[in-house]
Amino acid sequence: MPKKKADKEVALEKLRWRLDPASLSFETTDDLKPLKEIIGQKRGVEAFKFGLGMDQPGYNVFVTGMAGTGRMSTVRKLMKEMSKNGRVPDDLCYVNNFENQEAPLLLRLKKGTGNAFKKAVSGLVETLKKEIPQLFESQEYINLKKDIMETYENKGKSFFKSLDEKVKEKGFALVDVQIGQVKRPEVMPVVDGNPVHIDQLETMVEKERFPKDQFEDMKATYGELRDQVDQIFLELRDLQKEVQEKVDEMDHVMFMDHASRWAEPVTRKFKSKPVKDYINAILEDMGNNLQIFRPQAQSPMPGLIPVISEGDPFQPYQVNLLVDNKDQKGPPVIIEEHPNYRNIFGSIERVVDRSGVWRTDFSKIKAGSFIKANGGYLVINLMDAVVEPGVWVSLKRALKSKKLEIETYDPFYLFTTSGLKPEPIELDVKVVVISDQYLYHLLLAYDQDVKKIFKVRADFDTSMDKNEGSIQQFAEFIKMGTEQDKLRPFDRTAVAALVEQAVRMTGRQEKITTSFTEITSLLQEADFWAGQENNNTVKECHVDKAIEARIYRSNTIEEHIQEMIDRGTLMIDADGEVVGQVNGLAVFNVGDYMFGKPSRITASTSMGRAGIINIERESDLSGSTHNKGVLILGGYLRTKYAQDKPLTMSASIAFEQSYGGVDGDSASSTEIYALLSSLSGIPIRQYIAVTGSVNQKGEVQAIGGVNHKIEGFYDCCRKKGITKKQGVMIPESNVKDLMLRKDVVDAVKKGDFHIYSAKTIDQGIEVLTGKKAGEKKADGTYTKGTINDLVDRKLKELAEGLKNFGKNEENGENKKSGGKKGKAKKKKSGIIR
Repeated sequence: MPKKKADKEVALEKLRWRLDPASLSFETTDDLKPLKEIIGQKRGVEAFKFGLGMDQPGYNVFVTGMAGTGRMSTVRKLMKEMSKNGRVPDDLCYVNNFENQEAPLLLRLKKGTGNAFKKAVSGLVETLKKEIPQLFESQEYINLKKDIMETYENKGKSFFKSLDEKVKEKGFALVDVQIGQVKRPEVMPVVDGNPVHIDQLETMVEKERFPKDQFEDMKATYGELRDQVDQIFLELRDLQKEVQEKVDEMDHVMFMDHASRWAEPVTRKFKSKPVKDYINAILEDMGNNLQIFRPQAQSPMPGLIPVISEGDPFQPYQVNLLVDNKDQKGPPVIIEEHPNYRNIFGSIERVVDRSGVWRTDFSKIKAGSFIKANGGYLVINLMDAVVEPGVWVSLKRALKSKKLEIETYDPFYLFTTSGLKPEPIELDVKVVVISDQYLYHLLLAYDQDVKKIFKVRADFDTSMDKNEGSIQQFAEFIKMGTEQDKLRPFDRTAVAALVEQAVRMTGRQEKITTSFTEITSLLQEADFWAGQENNNTVKECHVDKAIEARIYRSNTIEEHIQEMIDRGTLMIDADGEVVGQVNGLAVFNVGDYMFGKPSRITASTSMGRAGIINIERESDLSGSTHNKGVLILGGYLRTKYAQDKPLTMSASIAFEQSYGGVDGDSASSTEIYALLSSLSGIPIRQYIAVTGSVNQKGEVQAIGGVNHKIEGFYDCCRKKGITKKQGVMIPESNVKDLMLRKDVVDAVKKGDFHIYSAKTIDQGIEVLTGKKAGEKKADGTYTKGTINDLVDRKLKELAEGLKNFGKNEENGENKKSGGKKGKAKKKKSGIIR
């Protein structure tokens, strides 16, 4: 192999960063203490603490970052630490508003006293339910009521006594007549010593059994007496009403006197004015509805359905304890896993009464996470929240107004015949929203309120710097994971393997991933494989097995593509040399798995003015980034070869057997190599695959997925057969990103595979062809026989050939047109003659 090419090979030690297990200060993770602090997120943690520490409006926190970077676990840990020394918020209760039952009242009570208050009120009601009926059955009450009733009866008797005397004087009598369940005195004339109804007496007159004149006198007297009886009944009714009012007043006074004494312990224990006003309102309402203390009336007749009262008559006197903070040691931290409207903002439940109508009351008001977190912190996942109807809009409204009014949110709310408007709750909540960066920037662009209510962004990075301290912390994280999930201890070789995998996940040798969710999964899977071998300690081989098993579970598509390459369906050459053809490298991303495979790229050049034709673009299979790469390719050719002549050629570039979309500029250098080979006529080594983007100056730029691309071509060569010449050429700036698989590194070590780096197109073409690129001389030409010289001369030939072709074509046209004119002239002159 030529020395120049060997000089461009990447040193073995740069192919994979290795952590020497012997450099670790422990034998197994049992020798370590579990991780206590948060690692790798200094910027995010500082921003988060700042946001939670700012006691000003709008300083809620938007936590952004990729899933798996420990956003939620970090938030939980920080919240737990920051909520230790804060103030415990008040308990919240809703109670009945006796003046307007549709507007329940809010009571704030000192932390942990809400439940005691609820029990105290319930105990007071139970006491009154027991004592008040006994009060109305007491001898004292009976005597007082008896005195009032006796006064009434005496007045009534005196009315009827004077009436009875008048009636007798007129020859009439008062007779009690039963009308339904009521007895009423009726005036009747006395005939032959017996009272006779006036209607009967009229019948006797018609039969001439009683004198008509005497009947007419009696009838007139009857009317007068009847009017007097009706008047007395009206007076008795007023008297009865007066007596009832006196009895009600006496009942009210006695109730309030005794009930106030029973309620005094409650008002003494809970001394706030709202509580005192509420207790007084309870007693006043009970005093105006004393019938609730009396036994319910039974069905008057057997067989009839008894009247059932609508619910418990004492229910309006209960307390709805909305938030109980008795178990809180500091500000509440609520992490809402299911942020729908009901769970966050609460609800007002409803029941269907016997008539089929929806009804509700203050006791059906239920608190949501927002209210439970009042005085503390609420954490929600933005993606879960924005897909729930009404959640985002209501969240913004509550944060801007700092008030929350619980309301019913139900698609069937129009059918509710009774609604509530509870007293709004003043809010003092720090809201933490967890999201990815895309959704955050989308909201920032389209929702102007985001800047006002989320003034702090805590951005979580996907990686952290690799140094001795971070490696030690990573090992302590592994220890923490083994304790939490009850896993076997990991020895130093297993820890080293996990650290190397964490570095590989970042794609940069100087970084360690912070995707601790995936690392935790690897811990669990490595522990499983250790258990399968009945080992008490997890070793490097178990970590490697876990990684291999994870790849095997996801690489079905990769294997199918490799099968097509093996059987020749996808044409890839891993040996030989071909003009205008090169193996490019592409990365396939199938969601949870990424892998690299070679792709044949060909270039064809000819005389013409079409320029560079991107076949992928012409067939609508090229992405915008790939199109840009092809345009840059044209800029490079003009800069290098078209300073003394026009760039006149037709060239087509194609990804062979590519039937899906192509995007990215990582193949732009590959396409240049194919063009230079086609123009110079020098074949390209098919056993070396290429990747790298290029700029207009011919500098090869870094690309992504370098490890997957190298491994993909190595697997292809291994299947086709190792020739010891095969390898991959990458941009020199990607060397520091190499974290190749151990088997690839071993193959390079044995000389079975090679990794080259190129800084410029000139360096790359030398590796691919084995010929010198050629330096540009002062006269603008290149060293004879070099690649650049051959390309430059070919472009001159194409330009001159096109020019000569144009002249010849023009001369031919002129001769042709001249001949026609001569013939026409002769013909014309002949006609003249």
